[in-house]
Amino acid sequence: MEQIRVKKSPLQRAKITLSVLVLVIVAACSKVDGEASRLQRAEDSSKIQVVSTIGMITDVVQEVGGEEVEAIGLMGPGVDPHLYKASQGDMTRLDQADMIFYGGLHLEGKMTEIFEKLERSKPTVAVSRGIDTSLLRSGEDAGGTQYDPHIWFNVKHWISATETICDALTSYDPAHADLYKDNAEKYIQQLKELDEEVRTAIAEIPESGRVLVTAHDAFGYFGEAYGIKVMGLQGISTAAEYGSKDVSELRDYLVDNKIKAVFVESSIPTKSMEAVIAGAKEKGHEVEIGGELYSDSLGEPGSDADTYIKMVRHNVSTIVNALK
Repeated sequence: MEQIRVKKSPLQRAKITLSVLVLVIVAACSKVDGEASRLQRAEDSSKIQVVSTIGMITDVVQEVGGEEVEAIGLMGPGVDPHLYKASQGDMTRLDQADMIFYGGLHLEGKMTEIFEKLERSKPTVAVSRGIDTSLLRSGEDAGGTQYDPHIWFNVKHWISATETICDALTSYDPAHADLYKDNAEKYIQQLKELDEEVRTAIAEIPESGRVLVTAHDAFGYFGEAYGIKVMGLQGISTAAEYGSKDVSELRDYLVDNKIKAVFVESSIPTKSMEAVIAGAKEKGHEVEIGGELYSDSLGEPGSDADTYIKMVRHNVSTIVNALK
């Protein structure tokens, strides 16, 4: 049987030709996009892959490393490092990292052994290691921890941490030593100015009112450095649970000393401080929540506490406004 052939009109032939051209163009664009993606990945992989635990450390790594590092943080806003457990994704990031920075002094309590093992295979640096132990607060009430790990609340200690990060990056990548040193010096100058700024601000609070009451004892270095008494319902680590005795003792202190404000923390549930406030009210003393402080983490991206310097300024402003 003779096959029937359908003759296509000029318009149909034009449509087919146009369709073919579109397919060719799409394929070409896809190839270009794919090549661009590969180039971008290659460019990114040329950066030093640095994984850090808390946001404060990640922030400094980015400041010092600049465009030579890819700063990756494990713990986001509102995360409590004392109780943090590494996920499988975290373990993959740590395994693929070129360098790792963590707080040390058992800040990341449940991850301490992981870092100790990783030290055998890659640069794994505790940013607190450069601080003389004579300058560290005792942490014996933190479940056996020898020292208080919240070193960032004394800005001078954080300058030391910045120097440690700079030294470690320089040792790993000496080709960019001048860049790291220059970035660190600029950042440290900002920290020195911040240190003076905090002292001036706290001085605005009348001496009798310089009492900072928080959910856990994270602000001890802050109190020592800037002349304000600090009290926490829980110990240095949130792993040390508080009891009814802790609540009643803090309640009585607030009542007896007519403390007008206490503070909650972004990484700790507010119910603990609410119990203290309720207890004081039963005894005829009104206590208000003076605001939310950032203790163990930074704020959300785009907030007024999404970098270390901004976080310190937020905390100080909140404390001074509530207590002066």
